[in-house]
Amino acid sequence: MAMTAQAPPAELRRERDSLGDYEVPASAYYGVHTARALDNFPISGIAVSTYPHFVDALAAVKQAAAQANSELDLLDARQAHAIVSACGEIRDGRLHDQFVVDVVQGGAGTSTNMNANEVIANRALELMGHRRGDYDRLHPLEHVNRSQSTNDVYPTAIKVALQVQIRTLHATLLAVAEAFGRKATEFASVLKMGRTQLQDAVPMTLGQEFSTYAVMVAEDADRLLEAALLVSEINLGGTAIGTGLNAHPRYAALACERLSDITGFALSTAGNLVEATQDVGAFVQLSGVLKRTALKLSKICNDLRLLSSGPRSGFNEINLPAMQAGSSIMPGKVNPVIPEVVNQVAFEVTGNDVTISMAAEAGQLQLNAFEPIIAHCLFQSLAHLDAACRTLVDRCIVGITANRDRLHDSVTHSIGVITALTPYIGYAASARIAKTASRTDRSIPDLVVEEGLLSAEQVDRLLAPEALVGPRELLSMIADKKEDLT
Repeated sequence: MAMTAQAPPAELRRERDSLGDYEVPASAYYGVHTARALDNFPISGIAVSTYPHFVDALAAVKQAAAQANSELDLLDARQAHAIVSACGEIRDGRLHDQFVVDVVQGGAGTSTNMNANEVIANRALELMGHRRGDYDRLHPLEHVNRSQSTNDVYPTAIKVALQVQIRTLHATLLAVAEAFGRKATEFASVLKMGRTQLQDAVPMTLGQEFSTYAVMVAEDADRLLEAALLVSEINLGGTAIGTGLNAHPRYAALACERLSDITGFALSTAGNLVEATQDVGAFVQLSGVLKRTALKLSKICNDLRLLSSGPRSGFNEINLPAMQAGSSIMPGKVNPVIPEVVNQVAFEVTGNDVTISMAAEAGQLQLNAFEPIIAHCLFQSLAHLDAACRTLVDRCIVGITANRDRLHDSVTHSIGVITALTPYIGYAASARIAKTASRTDRSIPDLVVEEGLLSAEQVDRLLAPEALVGPRELLSMIADKKEDLT
């Protein structure tokens, strides 16, 4: 019987922590703490490296700490240089594949901090001419983690990573607003019926409808920048619970200054580090803004799906670009798949907000142990919202067209136009005409003229597009109605 060849066993190196010896792949830059975490937390299958901005942020924090420790004569210059160089390589995109721990983990982020310490230490050792695991010369905890705790490193790195993602999403939201704004200009003269509670209301232009979407999205872009200010305050230097134990009195301010220099973000040290170490309110605030943004985008996409419904038996007021065949059984069917995917991202962001709220509430005493799930949800919401918005612009908004004849007919035959005549013929007469039009399927203008309430010329003037879609012209006519209409 033929035997299947087996791959030779991978080479291992043995490392030790406070729990004892543990085997680590010899080729790995991570060490014993990371290896244990891999066994302990096979939860989501999503590694920290999935969020490259977070990995870069961890390296930036470790680089700032090494620089501060060196300036305070707490770290040998050669060791500091090697640590800074290793962090620079990570921030350039190298060794991200070594950040392997699951984003969902117990320990308040300790496994992620240990993962960073070990990868940086082993790469620094190589740069110093030593082998990986030779921790007598440069240690992950004694040197890379000096003056630090997971409890100040981890939330600081989260906030730095969020600054990057927030600015990315901000730019994308502005692009969405601009795309809707261009459509608003294109559709500025296209008259249509506005609706409330899905019933005919009063006329408006399709441009006004789309300009509303532009304003809605632009407003949320502003709110996002406001939330970014809250996550620019960090607790680096607070160490375990915010008291700064084992850190130099000048370390917190100096490390924050170096981190600001490295990242380009205007970061500040919290006024009360004990408060800042346990309070995750800034994350809750940001999540709330993301939920607000997502829900408003979802509402807009609901409108797009409704306005494009049909094509024969729906609203059929606008056309969305056809992206793919819509059915395996109904030939020719095309679905609004781009708004649909944005809807689903909005549902996800809303669910993430619930998770973040529960995690924030579950914090106890001097630390919130649930920041890993908070970070995961925030990173995911930001990334998916950004991708959804880009898709919405590129594969939907720019290709939207108006069914102008359909829109014109809807205004011409709508009972809702009676509202524009109410200031001149009175509410009671308007209600009577509306009921007659609904019962007989006749037009509002014809009935008003037939009853002698206004002349045909007066009706034409009052129902002209420029009089229907804005208050200024109409209010001017009301002021002069005794002269014009008697």
